[in-house]
Amino acid sequence: MSQFYKCQREREDYGQSKIMYRRSMRITMLKKIGSLLFALSVLSLVIFQPIQEVSAEELSDIPDRSKENIQLLIEKEIIFGYTDGTFKPKNPVSRQEATAMIGRALNLDNTKQETTFPDVTSHMYASGYIASATEKGIITGHSDGKFRPNETVTRAQMAIIISRAFNIKGETKRSFPDVENDSLYYEAINSIASAGISVGYPDGTFKPYNKLTREEFSILVAKAISENGDYVVQEPSEDVPEEPQEPEEPKDETVEVIDERIVTADSLNVRQGPSIDYDIVGKLTTGNAVKVHKLEGDWAYVSHGELKGYVHTYYLVAKPGEATPRTVAIDPGHGGRDPGASANGLVEKEVVLDVSLMVRDYLKDSGIDVVMTRQSDWYPSLDGRVAIAQKGNADAFVSVHANAFMSSATGVETFYYAAGMTDRERKSYHLAKFINDRLYKAMDMNNRGVKNVGYRVIKATTLPSVLTEIGFLTNDHDARKLKTQHYREEAAQAIALGIIDYYNWRD
Repeated sequence: MSQFYKCQREREDYGQSKIMYRRSMRITMLKKIGSLLFALSVLSLVIFQPIQEVSAEELSDIPDRSKENIQLLIEKEIIFGYTDGTFKPKNPVSRQEATAMIGRALNLDNTKQETTFPDVTSHMYASGYIASATEKGIITGHSDGKFRPNETVTRAQMAIIISRAFNIKGETKRSFPDVENDSLYYEAINSIASAGISVGYPDGTFKPYNKLTREEFSILVAKAISENGDYVVQEPSEDVPEEPQEPEEPKDETVEVIDERIVTADSLNVRQGPSIDYDIVGKLTTGNAVKVHKLEGDWAYVSHGELKGYVHTYYLVAKPGEATPRTVAIDPGHGGRDPGASANGLVEKEVVLDVSLMVRDYLKDSGIDVVMTRQSDWYPSLDGRVAIAQKGNADAFVSVHANAFMSSATGVETFYYAAGMTDRERKSYHLAKFINDRLYKAMDMNNRGVKNVGYRVIKATTLPSVLTEIGFLTNDHDARKLKTQHYREEAAQAIALGIIDYYNWRD
């Protein structure tokens, strides 16, 4: 064989080898991809698929008291267990999970989709239920436009969701000492209590701010969808912890006594820490006097003789004969370089300063201390106003403004901010309602109501805070009144009386 043909044959053999090698590599790669896809499909079944065809008996950790309720939800595929064979009854139930359960119970559309909430995207497992429930008015977002899907549901929020979802209306009035008749959630709580869905705790309270577990929410949903409502399962009582924890020595924080208060509850649990997740170390009863050593949110570290621990401040009041301090911050809006709205010959910063100074004088005559964020024509920043109030030891904050919009807009409105239902937010709502109810009547103006809006000046403070609008400068009718000294005095007196109403309600 000549050298030429030898080289040619070697090149052909080499080319064939390359082709065979590439084919072999492609086959091997396809096999690997197939194996990988199979593994992923198996893994997806393990990770993402809940246990559906199981009974409550097969889930190892469901308490006996709630098996009947949870079994009903499992049969209807409203809730599922986890892949490890547990139900995890003590896990908190999030807003997303609660909405998904309600969505399944009502057969709502669960097609994943974009929602009106910036923090709920189409890839989230409950996005369809959230969109559908929002459209039907069952759920709403927070005042900042967010849904907060991972936030734990409170009992008050649960009452609102369930009463809306199942159209439950109260036929009889139920009374809970910790649920005010004019609270945002009173009607919802009354409705589900009247229907026997949630009758509260053994001590007669409802505990609207307590957070819900998967077990508790399951019981309530099961009761709501049952045809005869024949369930004897009681809500878990916080008086009997189901899972005893290792005892801890309570910290001795009795270095200083900042206050003395009286217990109002028939039986008040004293806990090792500032939440119901901590063990009970003792109990107090009605009339017990306690020394308050420390405040942490809505909880107080107290002592009564040798007993020391945390209690919820809702069940504590000032000792008789001792006046609770009353110091309100009055904030005339705008000022200095910021004139606010201008119309009909009126400038907002001037009108509200005049009214606010009269509010100050009315309150001082009634024995209420006042901190002014400004008393002349200058501009404190929004956060600066809050700092002035808090530095002055104020326990409430009222910002006074005048409105502006199209000429047909008229009336009085008052804003508060609430992202949830904390004690501060509850007090803010009542402060707004007391002021607004007085103001629209005194001004003889349209009542535009009390609204939840996250204005910076009432959102960035730890105090109960409101912002009130005393009329529209852009409306001829409102403006004519705000030009007169008589109606400015009426506005000032109404705001002051609303603040006094609030303090009388609070104390």
